[in-house]
Amino acid sequence: MQTVRYLLIVAVVALPLPCAADDASTLSAWYDALIAADRQRIGDLLTDDARIHLDDLGIEQSKEEFLAALDEWEESVRGADIRYRVDGEQDGMAIVAVCYEFPGNQVLMNEQFRIDADRIRASVQSNVSDDCGDL
Repeated sequence: MQTVRYLLIVAVVALPLPCAADDASTLSAWYDALIAADRQRIGDLLTDDARIHLDDLGIEQSKEEFLAALDEWEESVRGADIRYRVDGEQDGMAIVAVCYEFPGNQVLMNEQFRIDADRIRASVQSNVSDDCGDL
């Protein structure tokens, strides 16, 4: 019986965990700041050594490079909406399905975040589809 109990504990510990409540509030703040193109808030949410990986474009940006690119983003995000669903955590990264719905199109992304002390240390973004489905 002791062995069964031990195996159950090991099995439960090995399951992917849902995103921590603190991570969820950081992600909410992130997407609120992103839709508003709020450079100050985005800068506050990123650690000084943050790295943003845009897999589909083959780009890795520092915090400064990401903030500098927000001029173009601000123009693109006018009239847009962002919907997201936190799908859990894997290897210390929050996994998020994100729909960017622009006036003329939509994009479904898989985004992963490493969050430390309520700040984003790393983000990996990958395009999934040109249709957000039911997200």
